[in-house]
Amino acid sequence: MVLLSLTASHHELDLDALERLSTGSMSVGRTVVGTCRPVQGTVVISTCNRFELYLDVDAPLDGDTVRHATRHVAELVAASSGVTADVAADSFTVRTGTEVAEHLFAVAAGLDSMVVGEREIAGQVKRALAESRADGTTSKTLELLFQTASRTSKQVGRSTTLGAAGRSLVSVGLDLAGESLRPYPVARAVIIGTGAYAGASVAALRARGCDDVRVYSQSGRAADFAASHAIGAVGQDQESLVEALGDADLVVSCSGARGRRPGAAADTVPGAEASLAYVLDAASVARARDRAAARAGDEPESDALVILDLALHRDVDPSVADVEGVLLYDLASLTTHAPATERAVVDQARAMVQGAASRFEETRLGRAADAAVIALLDEAEREVAVRVDDALARLAGELVPHGQVPTDTDRDEVARSVRRRVHAALHDRIVAVRATALAEARAAEAAVVAGAERSLRAVRVAD
Repeated sequence: MVLLSLTASHHELDLDALERLSTGSMSVGRTVVGTCRPVQGTVVISTCNRFELYLDVDAPLDGDTVRHATRHVAELVAASSGVTADVAADSFTVRTGTEVAEHLFAVAAGLDSMVVGEREIAGQVKRALAESRADGTTSKTLELLFQTASRTSKQVGRSTTLGAAGRSLVSVGLDLAGESLRPYPVARAVIIGTGAYAGASVAALRARGCDDVRVYSQSGRAADFAASHAIGAVGQDQESLVEALGDADLVVSCSGARGRRPGAAADTVPGAEASLAYVLDAASVARARDRAAARAGDEPESDALVILDLALHRDVDPSVADVEGVLLYDLASLTTHAPATERAVVDQARAMVQGAASRFEETRLGRAADAAVIALLDEAEREVAVRVDDALARLAGELVPHGQVPTDTDRDEVARSVRRRVHAALHDRIVAVRATALAEARAAEAAVVAGAERSLRAVRVAD
């Protein structure tokens, strides 16, 4: 088995390219497992700043199977996202072996996030595995990989100050918005969406003293979300949203509805056409601003409306920024305001991640090493049997003149003594054999995947 990951994130792509690539991504995992026989399992992570596929591939040592799998995945991603196969192929970074575990563990720990140390990604990694289980696309190896990633994330959180300040895109956005808003205890907020970011937004707003919070959802989930979070709900129709915006100081939009297929587990709009529309367009915001101005009456001007668009697939039409009295911040602008993290803390966390990845790989590749060790132990047992026979023969020879023969106790003591000496001398050989077997397993796996990235880059599909 070979672990393979194809990853695209904000490090390699701008957010526009990442948005195009991940459109329709939720169905890719099921399709890969269903149509590519060597792929035994897959888990897909699709968040606001990354789109990653983790594959468990049953591959022979010639690597053809892995190259076929990577080519096939690129074509499926292209078909589901609407980009060309060339674009899909060129967007991915291919990793294998220790690199797969080390990358995922770093992602889960928040080391690869737009805001280094953010903790929301740990929950997203857990949900990715849960969704894979629900789809029936996970495997034993991927289960172990993702569960170990979650444990490593918790260990990093407990043992370092990474993420101790609660940094996240939500907190960065609210800090930035706070520079232009009235004080949070008297501010009025509307949240668009009912997913994980919406829940985090409610908590972050409350932490800042903001209690006037309402939620809007095109999918009809607002009432349930509002009840579970003790906030207000906005009606499902667009006119209700406009009315709420006319009375708001802050909008946090995080539904991700534009980038989801109908039926996906997110705050989605029924119908494929609707899912491609912006949740919040310039016309609606302009009408809301007119109502805010009317309410302001004789005041010189109404307060500014700050909009945070936390959705990768842009809930908010970028032209909203041109509406007078509106400040719009999207993911790209929030990233530039993300706080720096101390180098020593990051280095400490990376060292923990690297150690965990190495241990995971030793466990995963240990089957080959264990086979070599078992063979060595079998050889040792044969040596023990010969030595025990020799020792008992010598003991019998010593006892014959005295008219005695070795007893069962004598035999047991001789066997224990011989086995103890043989195994003591065997320790260094076991360590060396295991290390050699692990190195050979890694080298064999590297050979399997050596041509995969070149093959992926070379994908060409006729129009």
